[in-house]
Amino acid sequence: MTKNEIADVLAEIGTLLELKGENPFKVRAYQAGARALEAIEDDELARLIAEEKLETVKGIGEALAQKITELHATGRLEFFDRLKASIEPGLAEMLQIPGLGPKKIRALHDKLGIADIAALTAACTDGRVAALDGFGEKTQEKILAGIRNREAYGRRHMWWDAEEIAAPIVAGLRKLPQVKRAEAAGSLRRGMETVGDLDFIVAAEDVAPVVGWFTNLAGVKEVTAQGETKASVRFESGLQADLRIVPDDQFVFALHHFTGSKDHNVQMRQRALSRGLSLSEWGLVPAEGEGTAKEKAETLKKAKGGKLKNETELFAALGLSFIPPELREGLGEIEAAEKGELPRLVELGDLRGAFHNHTTASDGRNTLAEMAAAAEALGWDYLGIADHSKSSYQANGLSEERLLKQVAEIHALNASKRFTTHVFTGTECDILPDGRLDFEDAVLAKLDYVVASVHNVFTQEEGVMTARLIRAIEHPRTTMIGHLTGRLLLRREGYRVDVGKVVDAAIANRVIIELNASPWRLDLDWRHWRKAAEKGLLCAINPDAHETGGLEQVRAGINSARKGWLTKESILNTRGLPAVKKYLSTRTGK
Repeated sequence: MTKNEIADVLAEIGTLLELKGENPFKVRAYQAGARALEAIEDDELARLIAEEKLETVKGIGEALAQKITELHATGRLEFFDRLKASIEPGLAEMLQIPGLGPKKIRALHDKLGIADIAALTAACTDGRVAALDGFGEKTQEKILAGIRNREAYGRRHMWWDAEEIAAPIVAGLRKLPQVKRAEAAGSLRRGMETVGDLDFIVAAEDVAPVVGWFTNLAGVKEVTAQGETKASVRFESGLQADLRIVPDDQFVFALHHFTGSKDHNVQMRQRALSRGLSLSEWGLVPAEGEGTAKEKAETLKKAKGGKLKNETELFAALGLSFIPPELREGLGEIEAAEKGELPRLVELGDLRGAFHNHTTASDGRNTLAEMAAAAEALGWDYLGIADHSKSSYQANGLSEERLLKQVAEIHALNASKRFTTHVFTGTECDILPDGRLDFEDAVLAKLDYVVASVHNVFTQEEGVMTARLIRAIEHPRTTMIGHLTGRLLLRREGYRVDVGKVVDAAIANRVIIELNASPWRLDLDWRHWRKAAEKGLLCAINPDAHETGGLEQVRAGINSARKGWLTKESILNTRGLPAVKKYLSTRTGK
């Protein structure tokens, strides 16, 4: 296990011990051990273990050192397995309800005998939870809202999680000797922020071995349907996956149809009908009573008799340039394709770096050097560090003194030439409830850039929140606004804000709005970007990475950027280092 994976185990042990009502000192020991691990670089951890010096690290005693060593070597911990088995499943499940931590769950269990979410719902509904000391009406309402949200969101999954399951399945299908072609379709292929289920389209003649392989995938909890050319399975996570096997000459049509969306497909069928043809998942054929024989013959000729190699040929048969899957939402993409006006969408390889990232100085899980090394491994020209400001105490926000110390460390790192990736100095500066920034101008002036974000008081009225953001935008040191609406996908809705007014203010003040690429956020939503970019808004695709692996989540941001019709010209971090340095210097007045 890596140090962060081990830290996750220690943190979970602390949570489970607290859930069992164990000694608070024991709970804090595991929590402290997790934090101590995150401050150590992976190479250093391996050395300390090899030299049996792990106990020299503050916060790690003999017992913890033994457990960390076991996890590092084997990836397993018998103590952890026994602990998980000793917890009632319903209690652990209740941890998934926002705002309900182990202490409150323990109190509910001890005082009301609540052991699962169904019993908790009943106790909230009849008012017993509100009557408990330390709870009250507001807490009861929040718990009920959390339960409702969990039920509503439970049917969908983040794109990132779905992609992690889908990618190896597609790769595995393509390796089967019976398979000629295989692709994932549906909302996953369109890059939607959340996915209801997975769709796989396969071209094969000998179908039985393919169905057999699919229904025996690792992680499958149950096979929900199985036929000659179709199969459906459900994974442990609850995600359902459907397999459809078609002859090779139907593959293109099936892939297009099951990629969708519904609106796009309806418009494509209507376009085919206007040319005397019927488009379906099975093919492109003459439509009875529609069009002239000459029109049908000409269109079918373009369609090569319905035997197409790829979707490019399908679109061409209907007089369209290729429409990328991300744009297939029925929002004007067909009209643009007809005129040859589809943009050249941004691609992952266009990104040269990112600005909104965290280290162990605040709530990140990797050191400055580890983050720089990871950026270098990705081939990035630059990396921005924007740890939290002092008001984000829950995220170990930096004081002025700690921030300036970090600035000096970054300057020293750059001067050392240890990495080819240049590191920019920044901050994720809290926007206070009245719109002021969390640091004084003199401190902000020491930085290369400032990401200004809202992290508290989400319940303000729309007009108040909008004015709050605009005041922050008008601050001369603000470079970009982070996660504009504050939403957390499948967890909470964004706060109320007039996005149009904020976008206009950003353009007027030459302030960037980020597309936060964290799979939990993808904020600002792709539905706003086409119009905003056309008006002149500049974007930055930032992973909001809290560990080295998080840098790669820019892939999810690229999906949303492409859905928003964004080109590389509208995104700051597609520019090379000299151009970015010049841009930031003009913003800061340096």
